[in-house]
Amino acid sequence: MLRAMPNALVLGAGIMGLSAAWGLSRAGWSVTVVEQDDCPNPRGASVDDHRLIRHAYGAERGYMRMVDAAYAAWDRLWADLGETLHVPTGVLALGGGGGGESGPGWLAESRAALAADGHAFTDLDPAALERRFPMLTAAGVREAFHMAPGGVLLARRIVAALAAHLAARGVAFRRARARSADPERATLALEDGTTLGGDLLVVAAGPWAPRFLPGLAARVTPSRQIVVYLEPPPEHRAAWAAAPMLLDLSERGGFYAVPPVAGTALKIGDHRFSCQGEADDPREASPAEAEAILALARPRLRGAAGYRVLGARACYYDVEPEERFLLEPIGPRALVMSGFSGHGFKFGPLLGLAVAGEDRMRRAAWAAGHAEDAAVMEGSRGSA
Repeated sequence: MLRAMPNALVLGAGIMGLSAAWGLSRAGWSVTVVEQDDCPNPRGASVDDHRLIRHAYGAERGYMRMVDAAYAAWDRLWADLGETLHVPTGVLALGGGGGGESGPGWLAESRAALAADGHAFTDLDPAALERRFPMLTAAGVREAFHMAPGGVLLARRIVAALAAHLAARGVAFRRARARSADPERATLALEDGTTLGGDLLVVAAGPWAPRFLPGLAARVTPSRQIVVYLEPPPEHRAAWAAAPMLLDLSERGGFYAVPPVAGTALKIGDHRFSCQGEADDPREASPAEAEAILALARPRLRGAAGYRVLGARACYYDVEPEERFLLEPIGPRALVMSGFSGHGFKFGPLLGLAVAGEDRMRRAAWAAGHAEDAAVMEGSRGSA
C-alpha cells in the first residue's frame, strides 16, 4: 500500500515561510502556504530590493559560522530556481574607535572572530579608506576593514521567484487571513470560517506571529524600520556602482548602505531597532522619519548635498531582544519561525532545510546562533 505524503501547513509567505515550504517540498511533503496578501506580500519584512549576506558578526561566532552553510543552501536554491539572485559586493565596516556602545567594539569583536576562523580581511586607515572609496569621507573614522566575501541578495526577486517555483512544483497557495492557530492540533482557523489541518504546522508570520501564539508577544516585538533610496551625484555614481556594502558603526548611531546593484537604487537604513508600531501600520515613511536616516548618513557622504532622495518606506521586523532566531517546537506537531530582525533573510534557505530535517525539533539552540551548536550543525548541514 502506498503511504500518503505527510501534509504541512505554513502560515506566512515571506522568506522564512517560503523557505520552509521549499525544504519540506523537497523532502517529500505536501505543502499548503497560507498568506493574507499577495505573494510577494508588499507589507512583508522580506519584500524590499535587498538583503545582505556577510560573515562579519561582531562577537556572534555562531551566526558567523552559519554563513558558509547559508551560502551552500542558497546555491541549492539557485539550482532549483535556475538563476542566481545574488550580487557579490564585499563588505566595508567603519568605526570611530574608543570602545563605545555604538560600534567600535563590534569591529574589534568581528576582527577577532574572523581571524580565529581563518577569514581574510584588510584593515584600512582613514587615508586608505578615502583613496579606495572616494565617495566617502573618513571624518571620525579611526578603524575600518574590508572583506571581499559578502554581497547583496535581491530580496523581492528572490521571494517572487521562490513562490513561483513552489507553485510549479505543486505547493498550494491559499490567500486568506488566519484568525487563530492551534499548535497542539496543527490547525489554522481562517477568518472565512474554514479550518485547515496538517501533520505539521509552521508559523512563519513575521511581525504578525505574536497574534497567533500566546506567549510569543513577550519574546518578539514588531519594529518599524525606515529605509531611504538615493541617487548619487554624477561624480560618485561609478564609485557607488562598484562599492561594497557599507556598515558605518559610528558614535552617531550608525547606518548601513546597500550599493545600487542589478538596477536597484542606493539604499540607506538605520542599524538601530525602533521596537515601535504595529504590523498593520501603513508602510509610507514620513518626511521626519526619512530625515532621521539621512542625518545619520550625510556626514559620511562626500558631496552629500548632491544626493537626490528617490523615496522612503517602512518595513516591520520581528525583533527578539538578543537578536536570537526562534526556530522552536510549539507542541508536538508545530514549529515557530520568528525573531529574525534585520539579519535573518540571509539564513532563509538554510533554516528552511532545517525545518525539513529529521531533527527539526532539536535545532533551537543552533538557530539561535549559539557558537558550539552552530559548529556542530554546520558540520551536519548536508542532512538537512
